Amino acid sequence: MLTGLSHQARDAKSWPFEQARLLLQRITRLRLTDAERDLAATLFAQGKFFEAVQTLPALKKPVVFQCGYGASGLPHMGTFGEVARPTMVRTAFRALTEDAIPTKLIVFSDDMDGFRKIPDNVPNRELLELDRDKPVTSVRDPFGEHESFGAHNNARLRAFLDGFGFDYTFMSSTETYKSGGLDAVLLRILERFDAVQAIMLPTLGEERRATYSPFLPISPKSGRVLQAPTLERNVEKGTITFADEDGTITELPVTGGHVKLQWRPDWAARWTALEVDFEASGKDLIDSVRVSNRIVKALGGEPPEAFHFELFMDENNQKISKSKGNGLTMEEWLRYGTPQSLAYYMYQSPKSAKRLYFDVIPKATDEYLQQLDAFNRARAAGENGPAIDNPAWHVHQGAPPERGSPVSFSLLLNLVSAADASTKDILWGFLERYIPGATPASEPLLDQLAGYAINYYEDFVKPAKVFRAPDDRERGAMEALVAKLQALAPGADAEAIQNEVFEVGKDAGFEPLRAWFGALYEVLLGQSQGPRFGSFVAIFGIERTVKLIERALAGELVAAL
Repeated sequence: MLTGLSHQARDAKSWPFEQARLLLQRITRLRLTDAERDLAATLFAQGKFFEAVQTLPALKKPVVFQCGYGASGLPHMGTFGEVARPTMVRTAFRALTEDAIPTKLIVFSDDMDGFRKIPDNVPNRELLELDRDKPVTSVRDPFGEHESFGAHNNARLRAFLDGFGFDYTFMSSTETYKSGGLDAVLLRILERFDAVQAIMLPTLGEERRATYSPFLPISPKSGRVLQAPTLERNVEKGTITFADEDGTITELPVTGGHVKLQWRPDWAARWTALEVDFEASGKDLIDSVRVSNRIVKALGGEPPEAFHFELFMDENNQKISKSKGNGLTMEEWLRYGTPQSLAYYMYQSPKSAKRLYFDVIPKATDEYLQQLDAFNRARAAGENGPAIDNPAWHVHQGAPPERGSPVSFSLLLNLVSAADASTKDILWGFLERYIPGATPASEPLLDQLAGYAINYYEDFVKPAKVFRAPDDRERGAMEALVAKLQALAPGADAEAIQNEVFEVGKDAGFEPLRAWFGALYEVLLGQSQGPRFGSFVAIFGIERTVKLIERALAGELVAAL
């Protein structure tokens, strides 16, 4: 699927390919000797990646992509983006290297973190108060469905990622600590405690510096993750000593899940233990990445290739937060749009801040459909290989479907509005006439979009509708449009209808012409924007459109609202 693309990938301009090329440079720099790098460069230039991997065994080691998930709150759109974007870079890397170098994406859940803040969007919050400061995997599930709140949130995340078809390895912080997966690095941090402190302390306030330790012991008595200073260290025994909540001086091993690292040292320990090569993170974590990079080097490791993206904002331009539950959940997006439209939104301009609210879904959906159509036109024209810079290529992990939707989402929304359609069956009554031979089985994406359009219309468009009466010039133009439509030959297509609508607007003196189309949308559909009007009429039907105009001119639409 991803072979035969390395030549195009070398020249691709899209951001995932830019990151993939940097990642390939990293791999050769860290894994190969000078002589081996020269050989690899020669083979890579010839597209002989499989030969390079066979000749240079160090390239057989998987390239590790990682993303983290804070399990203290329910998954949201930012969480999805943290998986989608590394996946796009991974797909680009696989295409760049002919899929010869193995790769792995780790989704790491920070579910051993102490439960500090109770999310606003969960039930039984009083129950959660009883478990405050315990590891999230020791907090009771307020939904009563899983053994812990951490397990509940992990299951929610994995179900969605599985539904979308992501290829990933899930890792739990709790399981990794308890199974000994971080033991070697934890002992190294204990050994190099002073070096880690020298990096961390200057980043903290004076009061925090006085008690800071990279190790957060888990109280054997209460089970809480404690912000307790380390009183003594025993490198030989692999233990720390601290004062428990009741003041008892307690000694614990740093291994086996008895302690949890502070989050910046934890990040660094994970990168070191898992030998992570690539991690994407939000712009707000740039300083934290720098600090964690220094800790990795103090531990003798190599920091991963970093990619920083801008943050998503809610409808009030506030940063989306798991604990606040603002912005959109994944379930909410999927009530109104396809997973592919969401992935497209994640792909767009990752270094630009974007609003992530309900009103972005229709535009993202139609832009995704336009990109998919453009990809398939290029494929049908037999152009030199697939358009790997097209967003649809990245959204579909290198294998876009050969069919999109013959009808845009915005057009479906307006059809729902004009037809007052409450079911997909009603919509398909129009669509079958517009697209001869089309059925839900033959046009599955269109069928999905029809359902999304009904949901979106009922929840957002219908409550906001404001019909108005036409002014004198608009009334005259609409009466002329009725005459033009009635004079059209039976079966007139969308282009012929659009031409007539244009002519009527020009004859009526609308300047610019978008004022004419704006009047049609406001008077006939109760909204300020709409799809190409000729396409709408072609689907809705000329006779029905004429009746709709006549109802508007008679004041019935305003009165009904």
